[in-house]
Amino acid sequence: MKSFSFFTIILLCTLILLIDFLAFYWLQSITQLIDSSLLKTSINVLFWVFTLGLVTSIIVLKVTLDDINPIRKQMLISKFYGLTVSSFIPKLIFVLIISILYFTNYLFSEGESLIIVPIIGLISGFLPFFVIVNGIFKAVYKFKVYHHTIKSKVLPNLFDGFKIVQLSDLHLGSFNYRYQKLESAIKIINDLKPDYIVITGDLVNNYGWELRGWEDLFKKLIAKKGKYAILGNHDYGDYSKWNSKEDKKENFESIKQFYKAIDFKLLINESEIVSEKNDQIAIIGVENWGKSPLKQYGDLQKAIESVKSIPFKILLSHDPTHWAEEVIDKTDITLTLAGHTHGMQAAFQYKNSQWSPIKYKFKHWAGLYKHNQQYLYVNRGLGWLGFPGRIGMRPEITIIELQTKH
Repeated sequence: MKSFSFFTIILLCTLILLIDFLAFYWLQSITQLIDSSLLKTSINVLFWVFTLGLVTSIIVLKVTLDDINPIRKQMLISKFYGLTVSSFIPKLIFVLIISILYFTNYLFSEGESLIIVPIIGLISGFLPFFVIVNGIFKAVYKFKVYHHTIKSKVLPNLFDGFKIVQLSDLHLGSFNYRYQKLESAIKIINDLKPDYIVITGDLVNNYGWELRGWEDLFKKLIAKKGKYAILGNHDYGDYSKWNSKEDKKENFESIKQFYKAIDFKLLINESEIVSEKNDQIAIIGVENWGKSPLKQYGDLQKAIESVKSIPFKILLSHDPTHWAEEVIDKTDITLTLAGHTHGMQAAFQYKNSQWSPIKYKFKHWAGLYKHNQQYLYVNRGLGWLGFPGRIGMRPEITIIELQTKH
């Protein structure tokens, strides 16, 4: 919430109250079917106790945010995101559905509408509520493995069949030191027996202290050939206030030190050549590169300078917008691995079709994309930020198999 102005918070609370007034109005068409006046009164009182309690808590949290312990602050913000979404969205849908049914009531007779319209409206509110609750308590930890094959004529023969596991956007601070939540993910990754494991940014939300105690778990990750990582926009501490430049630098160094402790090589605008006998490929890592207002730390030209002669190149770049701006048609990089979008943590996916509101901000937001002989893969993220759940967009572990195209 700290990133939002007080004026924005007041607008949010006003919107919550407006929707709740409308929801309460339509709720009366349902409670009138209840004979017990005590039960009706109880429902009405509980409705407003929750609403006024939520609005008051949001305002109080905003006012006192700077005085709250950072660990507790992060936990409280996440919980209020969850409460707000799980309350606001179902009520909004309830109001829309019951209003449409009432004002365009051509399907039912007047007698039928007194019962059927309220019931349909109630179901329309409860259904998204249960979907959101499932997203918060279950789906957010239900890790999904996405398998993809990348075929290329320039891939050396000795790298044919090599497997890369990609993780992204872990946001470990959001797990609030519940290490056991990621134990199953670690097992899934190791069971895939990858040659390489890469992390494409946003290890934390903002602070190095979020990493406390995670070393033992991430040291268990096993890759046959190597483990690499890059930085994401949240890894620089740019979204927090610091007492001094030295404090911010110390925070940044602690994140880099964590990667060293878990045996991941952090690529900061640099490349590494990996070899199998006489065959070679290049793994390139750039710092975060995003469109304004995000800072552009990445320097692709510097990163590729030493590997220009290597035909098959893999680029790790956190923000997928980088691919269209500086990679395709400007370099010979075959495969770019990115993250950043989280798929908005909410989407509709069915077989090979997928849709999310995030598509209106990012052209490339989840999955595999191809331009001529260049590929981009956008990982949906393993962790979460803000809303503490995932709806139709499960946390992702990506495995990409490289194949020589004959």
